[in-house]
Amino acid sequence: MATNPVEQVEQLAQQQVEKDESRITGSRRSSQSLGEVFVEFWKHPSPYILGTYLGAAVVGRVLAGPGEWWELLLPVLLVALLPVVEWGIHVFILHWKPRRIAGIKIDPLLSRKHRAHHRDPRSIPLVFIPWQVELALGPGAFLIAWAVTPTWSSLFTLLVADLVILSAYEWTHYLLHSDYRPRSKWFRSVWRNHRLHHYKSEHYWFTVTTAATADRLFGTYPDPATVPTSPTARNLHGLETT
Repeated sequence: MATNPVEQVEQLAQQQVEKDESRITGSRRSSQSLGEVFVEFWKHPSPYILGTYLGAAVVGRVLAGPGEWWELLLPVLLVALLPVVEWGIHVFILHWKPRRIAGIKIDPLLSRKHRAHHRDPRSIPLVFIPWQVELALGPGAFLIAWAVTPTWSSLFTLLVADLVILSAYEWTHYLLHSDYRPRSKWFRSVWRNHRLHHYKSEHYWFTVTTAATADRLFGTYPDPATVPTSPTARNLHGLETT
């Protein structure tokens, strides 16, 4: 029995998540090795789309020749910004509530797919970024990199770093929803936070690839023991009537 107050909170949070997840997923819970979930990962289109873009970006970077020393700062900057960008996309795009603006209904595909993902967190195809969006990511990322970098070498350096980070996000999010059980302390914390988001309350714990860095910054990392289980965690905005 945990005696430390922090350990007690962690134990209580874990018990609540396990209870909620067991209620939702029932007997479908199992355990897979990292190798098994890796094989499953490549049965979906996302890694092939992102892999193609990444391969093209690497070729472009090689052909661009030697760059400047400051280009090494670009991946560092992207990694530093990742938690904040990830949090912002999750809050303002993925959890966007459909609304009418100037008579036009605004309900992006990403938002619709994310609502479906919350309805069934165990559905692996819904874990990935929609392929329609990914097809546009390559050209979009290229145009953004072209607009903000002064040379071809820095353009492709930025593009490679961006695609590596995006691929890491896809893998991490997939792994969190797979039947792989966390081993490391870091992954356990990320795994627990994401389950709290899906099974405890959709209003908190928005970071995915980091251990609640941006959540702490923006005040969405409460003590789980103080948060009531949300009735709309699987029905974002209460839009489903059945």
